[in-house]
Amino acid sequence: MKIGIGIGEMSGRPVSLAGLMEQAKEAEADGFATAWVPNIFGLDGITVCALAGQVTQRIELGTAVVPSYPRHPTVMAQQALTANAACDGRFTLGIGLSHQLVIEGMLGMSWARPFSHMKEYVESLLPLLAGEAVAHEGKEYRIHAQLAFEGLQKTNLMVAALAPKMLGLAGAQTDGTITWMTGVNTIRDHVAPRLNQAAEEAGRGRPRIVCGLPVAVCDDAAQAREVAAKFFVIYGSLPSYRAMLDREGAAGPADVAIVGTEGEVREQLGALAEAGVTDFLAAPFPADADSASSLSRTRAFLKGELA
Repeated sequence: MKIGIGIGEMSGRPVSLAGLMEQAKEAEADGFATAWVPNIFGLDGITVCALAGQVTQRIELGTAVVPSYPRHPTVMAQQALTANAACDGRFTLGIGLSHQLVIEGMLGMSWARPFSHMKEYVESLLPLLAGEAVAHEGKEYRIHAQLAFEGLQKTNLMVAALAPKMLGLAGAQTDGTITWMTGVNTIRDHVAPRLNQAAEEAGRGRPRIVCGLPVAVCDDAAQAREVAAKFFVIYGSLPSYRAMLDREGAAGPADVAIVGTEGEVREQLGALAEAGVTDFLAAPFPADADSASSLSRTRAFLKGELA
């Protein structure tokens, strides 16, 4: 299982554009396999990855994740292909539906057919990400276009998927899925089987499962979970994450956070790997009032696990 790190709002540290570039360089210097950028209501994730590609040489850079609704597939593809060129082929585009609260309540767009939207979105996006022409006539999109420029490289696509049909779509057509606030039992019994079966039936190789979870190495796990409960409280109320927490039998995000001593966290990471996770996306958070020391200890542990 590869170990990656969240940067920006996933890093547990203040965010600025200059700071993000430093975080990307630090992630590469520390040996992490991947660095993932969220796309919430701050800096644009794809643009950040493109800029980070200019200050790094090795590390894979990806978005976790960019909402699909606000960007037409051709716009998303154009941005992603440009970012991949800036990263010399090291960029992975992670996209997702976002949430009804955001798309309908905040942006004023329809949430009537989320699966239909994503199915047509992926079908339209994939040819564009390969530099091929797309001719799509559907209920959601009608697109006849092609993108091309010197040095274009095919860009990998992953879809944040939790529900059964979405996992089937991700497994059958994309490079895998990116999860958040989804516990080990749910990965093992729900995400991995459905995703892998869809890929196998489509004649594709085994897809990636990027599992994003809060992590804190500490001596007092109970205290860390109290911090996590406050820090990540919003995710316990969003329906898609709430469904996965319920499936896990978790009261809230704190119950799926990876916390404990070095040995305890190592054991939890091992369980994720056994459950089918291919990439762990670490989202460090401060386990106590001494946040700098707590975050430093967590990062030092993760670096030690990279060998």
